[in-house]
Amino acid sequence: MRAFHRMRAASAPSVLVCAALLALCSCSSTSSGQPDGKSAKAGPAVAVTVAEAVRKAVPVELSAIGNVQAYSTVIVRALVEGTLTDVHFAEGQHVNKGDLLFTIDPRPFEVQLKQAEATLARDTAQAELARQEATRYEGLAAKEYVSREQADQMRTAADAAGATLKADQASVENARLQLDYCSIRSPIDGVAGALLVHAGNVVKANDPDHPLVVIQQVSPIYVAFSVPAQQLPDVKRYMAKGPLKVTAIPSENGAASASGRLTFIDNAVDLTTGTIQLKALFPNAHKTLWPGQFVNVVMTLTTEPDAVVVPTQAVQTGQGGSYLFVVRPDLTAESRPVVTGRTVDHETVIERGVAPGERVVTDGQLRLATGVRIDIKTAGVSGPSASPSTSEEAKADERGEGVR
Repeated sequence: MRAFHRMRAASAPSVLVCAALLALCSCSSTSSGQPDGKSAKAGPAVAVTVAEAVRKAVPVELSAIGNVQAYSTVIVRALVEGTLTDVHFAEGQHVNKGDLLFTIDPRPFEVQLKQAEATLARDTAQAELARQEATRYEGLAAKEYVSREQADQMRTAADAAGATLKADQASVENARLQLDYCSIRSPIDGVAGALLVHAGNVVKANDPDHPLVVIQQVSPIYVAFSVPAQQLPDVKRYMAKGPLKVTAIPSENGAASASGRLTFIDNAVDLTTGTIQLKALFPNAHKTLWPGQFVNVVMTLTTEPDAVVVPTQAVQTGQGGSYLFVVRPDLTAESRPVVTGRTVDHETVIERGVAPGERVVTDGQLRLATGVRIDIKTAGVSGPSASPSTSEEAKADERGEGVR
């Protein structure tokens, strides 16, 4: 019995030692293990695409929706009444200034011109006779053969004949003008619209309800757009330094963009919308823009020379704000918060959080967390190729940075 108690007494310390060793091993295992993020490396690699953050010059731009407006618009109306006999253009045709558009029956106006010319010829002869009579009576009055009163009467009659002659000359000019109005010509270079009155119809002079055609000048052409009033000081400041470039991008697929310059700032802010209207002038030599068309407008204010940019698809949004995944040297992901700036051409400016040359994940972020091993498949579209080769992964494993 005593031997049994001695054996229990001897085994108790052994049990305590074993328990201590197990606890120590457990603590050692816990302390030497990786954090939650690091432990994710033990899982399978996540296939992603990456791109390199690059430093480049980025334009400072304002974007808006614009409406194309003709440089000038002319509503063609008849200036005399008569029968429209001929139309000398086709609908939608480009016409030059001075081109003949319409002809109104000129015969009534030719008759009026002949009548005016005949009256002028008659009154010219009578005025010459009155002048000669006045001259002769002046000589007779000087010799006292006739009274001074008679001489004055003859001088008055000559002056009246001269005034009548001037009125006749004006009538002739007016008749010529009316005849000239029978030929209606284009006042500008532009594109003719739909024909509103066809040949054979009687037109009235200056009829506001029945114009003949509308001509719009499309080269050059305006694009009107509005920006928030808060942007006005920046626009004026940069415009004072030089012309501001404006790009108009038609919404139609495959349509080429056009470049112009800002030429007009409205003199008041629209109280309803809080915006101010601007206009840009475009040469439009190839008729890319058309009146009434809606276009996307991008106005370049200046250029930021040393901005750090990444593809826009790399930037994610979470509860704490914007973040992205950066590729570590050991080919694991790191979630990093960033401060973003403006977005230009599918690239986002990173004001703080990423350095030039760092690689960021552009696709596959949904399965990533800090410490997750990644398998880079293809390079992104921004910067040089960021896709490492298989040997790069092997080298990382040799350095002890890969999964063991």
